[in-house]
Amino acid sequence: MALIHLIASIYTNFLTFLGQVALLAWETISSIGGGSIRIRLVLKQIAEIGYRSQLVVIVTGAFTGAVFTAQAYFQFASLNMETAVGPVVALSMFRELGPTLTGVMVAGRVGAAMCAEIGTMKVSQQIDALRALAVNPVDYLVVPRALAMFVSMPFLVVECVGFGVLASYYTGVQVLNIPGVYFLANIQKWTDSSDIVMALVKGFFFAGVIVFISCREGLNAKDGAVGVGRATTATVVNCSLAILISNFFLTMALNIFFPAG
Repeated sequence: MALIHLIASIYTNFLTFLGQVALLAWETISSIGGGSIRIRLVLKQIAEIGYRSQLVVIVTGAFTGAVFTAQAYFQFASLNMETAVGPVVALSMFRELGPTLTGVMVAGRVGAAMCAEIGTMKVSQQIDALRALAVNPVDYLVVPRALAMFVSMPFLVVECVGFGVLASYYTGVQVLNIPGVYFLANIQKWTDSSDIVMALVKGFFFAGVIVFISCREGLNAKDGAVGVGRATTATVVNCSLAILISNFFLTMALNIFFPAG
């Protein structure tokens, strides 16, 4: 009976979590549709989310592309297929690694900050003060962050992929002595606009995952500073897991419309 109760409790908590995230997303979309947009706050969040996240995203993409190139070369060299390294790395960066790694890094940097800021406002009763002043917390706190995330995330994905491919080219051509002409020719042959679209779609979806889970955890924080710490940890874990799990289903669905090659 104890095991059944535990399973039922986990299942109930999971459904409650999904319901709260979906409700917050609906309230945010409704607020945006109703014109409740504070442009100054949106621009401030774009600077925080997009501009200040560039370094970590660029470094992540560049070294991922470089190490993946090295590993692919070591395997393909035994088959005399060194020139296949370029398209393999490029396709992987566009379709999988770029969007996913960008999402995970942004969740760790931005999602945690969102949750901590909103959670601190919650436990210090600042959100109750907003309601007392007839200010909707979703309009004031969530909408600017959501819009900024949806604007910034595709650009961050492009940067991650772009620097990953550039690092791959440098590692493959300058370090591993793969012929540069064949490297670039094979990338152009095996990648097209559908790969770019797939990366952007995933980035846009992951933006929603990060912002709504982060804001949900912040708005539900309790028990003072300890509760804010728990909510921040839960944000990073839940966002990362949601990105990795949803990436599989997105890949299966998007490959129907955007097949590789």
